[in-house]
Amino acid sequence: MTIRTMAVVGTGLIGTSVALAARLRGVTVYLSDRDESAVHAAAVLGAGRPEPPQGPVDLAVLAVPPSQIAPILAELQSRGLALSYTDVASVKALAEREILDTAPEPSRYIGGHPLAGRERSGPLAARAELFRDRPWVLTPTRLTSRAAFGRALELIALCGAVPRVMRARAHDDAVALTSHAPHLVASLMAARLGDGPPEAAHLAGQGLRDTTRIARGDSQLWSDIVESNAAAVADILTRLQEDLSSVVAALYDLADRERGRELSGKSRHTLVDLLDRGAAGVGELDEPRPSGQPVPCPPR
Repeated sequence: MTIRTMAVVGTGLIGTSVALAARLRGVTVYLSDRDESAVHAAAVLGAGRPEPPQGPVDLAVLAVPPSQIAPILAELQSRGLALSYTDVASVKALAEREILDTAPEPSRYIGGHPLAGRERSGPLAARAELFRDRPWVLTPTRLTSRAAFGRALELIALCGAVPRVMRARAHDDAVALTSHAPHLVASLMAARLGDGPPEAAHLAGQGLRDTTRIARGDSQLWSDIVESNAAAVADILTRLQEDLSSVVAALYDLADRERGRELSGKSRHTLVDLLDRGAAGVGELDEPRPSGQPVPCPPR
């Protein structure tokens, strides 16, 4: 099985990066987007042709917000755009449920999510090497065909990424912790800068810049992402809120020197415990990643 033709629907950062990577491997790519200027910019970069294909392409890649995956897939399948379909959205379970209920041919679809990105958005931020050595999750459903699975694996290989197979719900729970909640926390911290003293921005070091960097993301897209995974993100933030409440209480105790050494000692322990757990958590990110293993195809 070889992908010779591809349609990329949505020419933002991820869609255009997919198209650029595929073009480098000789794939003929057709581009579409509701924003004609985005299509034009992607085409100028060499990502593909700003026109519809004359017949069905081998694979259509939907690079649109999570809430739009199911309705756009239904529309494209009714038009016969491609032999197989995948997407690159960062939330999977909601779209999967809707697709199983509404898609004309759900067996031709497999969910996908490349875990790569930048704080900048739009086609001009796209890079063909964006996915190199990055995980790319596939979330096949009980109906996903071998052909759809195989073309998705081939796309991942074209982009130089590393395939991983997960259940949609497990994926969403994981990215709530590793991506979606952190984005909101970064935004909360960055929003405080607007209320701070005028001198604060001039004193900001690299730590603050690293902490808030991702807050530059497209607010409309991120609102869609978080809403599509709202329950899982809320669970993470609730636990974070519990920790934050304990730390705030400890800091007020430490600020009140008249409350006694015993109380100060307990509060200091609360603070040090959080810092220790934080250092241990960062250590988890430094652990060696498991080497890639063969990815089994679904039984169909």
